Amino acid sequence: MSVVPRELGQSIPQWKTLAAVALLTTGLLAGCATPPADPQARADFEAVNDPLEPVNRAMFEFHQAIDHFLLKPVAFVYQNLIPQPLQTGIRSALVNLRTPIILANDLLQGETDRAGDTLQRFAINSTVGVLGFYDAADKWFGIAPHTEDFGQTLATWGTGEGPYLFIPILGPSNPRDLGGFVVDTVADPLNWYLNNTDREGWVYARAALSGVDARSQLLETLDNLEKTSLDYYVTLRTVYRQRRADEIANRASKQPNVSPTSLSRAADAGSEIETLPVVKQ
Repeated sequence: MSVVPRELGQSIPQWKTLAAVALLTTGLLAGCATPPADPQARADFEAVNDPLEPVNRAMFEFHQAIDHFLLKPVAFVYQNLIPQPLQTGIRSALVNLRTPIILANDLLQGETDRAGDTLQRFAINSTVGVLGFYDAADKWFGIAPHTEDFGQTLATWGTGEGPYLFIPILGPSNPRDLGGFVVDTVADPLNWYLNNTDREGWVYARAALSGVDARSQLLETLDNLEKTSLDYYVTLRTVYRQRRADEIANRASKQPNVSPTSLSRAADAGSEIETLPVVKQ
């Protein structure tokens, strides 16, 4: 007879995933680079905020192998097999499913106007928008989508980002945003419902679909970034940090979302771009 409570037992697969992320982060933190002694070089080192660069680069190369042999091919098939209107509908529905997390973080940040927009969007898109597959709130009423997560909430509370991290599959991050990802994943009421009704498979299916859809949007963008960058790793790091700063400040960003499979923000608004940004490295 199991002594593990039913609710906890049914959530174990999800907690195993989060524990693996935590262990990986612990390993990264053991690989700090030594700051240079020269004052100017040290200032540049601190501005880049990547003391774990040797380990991060190793994780990046590992991620690139996974992306080359699995993520990118699957995204390519998805992009070319699924009709574009259906892709748009899936993306809109995934955003709609994240409403509880977006709303909670709107409120935690004291953004009552944005919280009102989030509630209106959910009410409109869940009904006349056919469960979110059509973004009627934006198309008919001009209520544009936005995204919020607990990493952004922590930033508005004054929590520093910590050192830059590159997590295979998840992509660019930092301890604050990685912790926010864990909180958002655990707190998502849909995940709780599915885990506690023996439907854990739907949790993973939703996460996988979010990642594939996000990666498919960035096929051309990431290919172009890789071809035009002197150092692809540095370019992704810089673009990520600039975009993240814009998200925290609720500014429209011209930077692409370079965390293509980040499951907490995989279907966020504004991830499609038409031209490559000019990036300060």
